[in-house]
Amino acid sequence: MSFRLYVADAFGENRTRGYFPEVMEALAWKKVPHISEMVFLKWLNLPHISEMELGQDEMGGLKRAFLSRHTANIGHMTNSNKAIKSERLMQYAKDFNADRANLVAANAAVSAGVLEAATDYKGQRSLPRDFSIELKQGSITNQRRSGRCWMFASLNTLRYELMHKWGLDDFEFSETYLFFWDAMEKSNAYLENVLSTLDEPTDSRLFQEANYGPADDGGWWQMFAALVDKYGLVPKNAYPESANSKDSDAFKQYLNSRLRQFAADLRERHAAGASIEELRSVKEDDMSTVYRMCAISLGEPPERFDFLARVSDDDKKNDKKADEGKSDNPKTGKDERRQIRETGITPMEFYRKYVPVDVDDLVTLCNVPMKSRPFNKRYRIRYTANVAEAEDMEFINVPLDVFKKAAVDQISAGHPIWFACDCTQFSLRAAGYFDCDSVRVDQLFGTDFNFDKAHGLEYGDSPSNHAMTITGVNLDEQGKPNRWKVENSWGKDNGEDGYYVASDAWFDRYVTEIIIRREYLDDATLALLESEPVELDPWQPLTKRCC
Repeated sequence: MSFRLYVADAFGENRTRGYFPEVMEALAWKKVPHISEMVFLKWLNLPHISEMELGQDEMGGLKRAFLSRHTANIGHMTNSNKAIKSERLMQYAKDFNADRANLVAANAAVSAGVLEAATDYKGQRSLPRDFSIELKQGSITNQRRSGRCWMFASLNTLRYELMHKWGLDDFEFSETYLFFWDAMEKSNAYLENVLSTLDEPTDSRLFQEANYGPADDGGWWQMFAALVDKYGLVPKNAYPESANSKDSDAFKQYLNSRLRQFAADLRERHAAGASIEELRSVKEDDMSTVYRMCAISLGEPPERFDFLARVSDDDKKNDKKADEGKSDNPKTGKDERRQIRETGITPMEFYRKYVPVDVDDLVTLCNVPMKSRPFNKRYRIRYTANVAEAEDMEFINVPLDVFKKAAVDQISAGHPIWFACDCTQFSLRAAGYFDCDSVRVDQLFGTDFNFDKAHGLEYGDSPSNHAMTITGVNLDEQGKPNRWKVENSWGKDNGEDGYYVASDAWFDRYVTEIIIRREYLDDATLALLESEPVELDPWQPLTKRCC
């Protein structure tokens, strides 16, 4: 009797298929009428026993032993197809050691790390740090151990405009000021999302998404704009850094924990019959605790402050007059530059008076070439607002040529660009390069890394995770960009004094968002701002928060 018939007699054909779907497929159930004893032995994982060493009685005993343990053994035998087998591992090791290039690569990577071992000097030398268009920016900023890159990049674009409007050599906004209000507003928005999903099961995808990182650091440009619209801006010296803004992990860990406890309480009250008005009253009390935690961690933000700055051009003019003998006063070390002074100014007054940019006049363009996200559409991602009364995040998805032309036009006109990217891909943090030809992991590992942009976004391989500022570009003889100057917020000890150079190919592949002034958008793109948005759930791929 064949093994097939024996099993079928013991369990019945349908039950056999239920227990042995992978076995039956592997043995071609419908095509092979008889199965040899050797095949059975192989399924017992006894390849060292040959068919000729066993008589019929011994073979029958093995079969009976097998069948008596079918519940445990079947799972083991079907899972054996999934396992990494020892003979395969031996072959992998043999192949690895037979190739001298693998041994050289391993010595380099084990000793210096993957990125150092993969660094290609020719790629680096092809990206000189000079640019045909370059903007004069202030001192490099440092977000430290926090996820505030989107704030730093946003404020770096605005401080450039302020500095050149008012003739200042340097200036920095307070990032901590907006960080305080962002924590407050995200906490409130989270609790409002809880109230709008009270009947959702806690294991539903929507609630899980809303409940993930209630007040985490990350964000988008539009979150920044919503905060500025509501709270204004202050200089750094009016609200300096704190230990918890420089390293936000512990602060945000316990804030998130308390928020989730508030969420559980609200849902339990709802289940007990509380009205939405009663729940919102409870939420208002909860927000008092949130304010206390933020104030203890960061200090209270100022309602009013004093401001003093000196105009740099006046000093140069005075020096020139002195050199020409036009001033009778002896030259001293006294700073004679004209002063800009304010006493008791509010954050909103400061923003409106000194920042020559309306943050609502800038548009978020994205380049997401996925088939499921057609170009020339306006997209809105649900449950993404950090300020409850503000709109969810919106993006205009445009083809790469439109995307890049807007970027070149804006930087050529003398305005920096906020952008979002995957900063981990083909990146040399210390040296300051974003470039596939400078990070040759393909050569190091002997395999291709050729995911295109669409697949990288669809499969979560290269989502946006960091925001920076473009402050320069090099245009070739045809006016096409071939490299970009990038201002980062990782301090001046990373990159070359805090600046990076990105190849144009890297820009095409890994930059997903840019913030563009309306005057540098073509008519077709401007028209999309009035179109009906396509709404996406927060887990549907388009772009991610930067942190």
